[in-house]
Amino acid sequence: MDAAGLYETLKKIQEPKGFFFNRDQDWVMGIMNDLLVNKKRYGYMSCPCRLASGNRELDRDIVCPCAYREADVREYGSCFCSLYVSREWNEGRIEHRYVPERRPPEKMGIGP
Repeated sequence: MDAAGLYETLKKIQEPKGFFFNRDQDWVMGIMNDLLVNKKRYGYMSCPCRLASGNRELDRDIVCPCAYREADVREYGSCFCSLYVSREWNEGRIEHRYVPERRPPEKMGIGP
């Protein structure tokens, strides 16, 4: 599958759930390509905006769409990567704010 095919597949699955792709098509297609690179590299589509370990079990929370997407979109209108956004975010009806990292430091190899 190429980036355009992945886009179409994910769009059909995610839009009915209320998650839309960022209106910036260049950004979205870059992320689609990066997801495919990670799938080839690791065997799963880990979030390209985060550092994957290569261990699917450890990275389960960052397999796209990540475990943090729903809370991010609900609170900020977009996910950490700005790949998935709300309709209001895309329409410019809510402020585009920085989305802080929700992934716990210990999952990122930081801390004890």
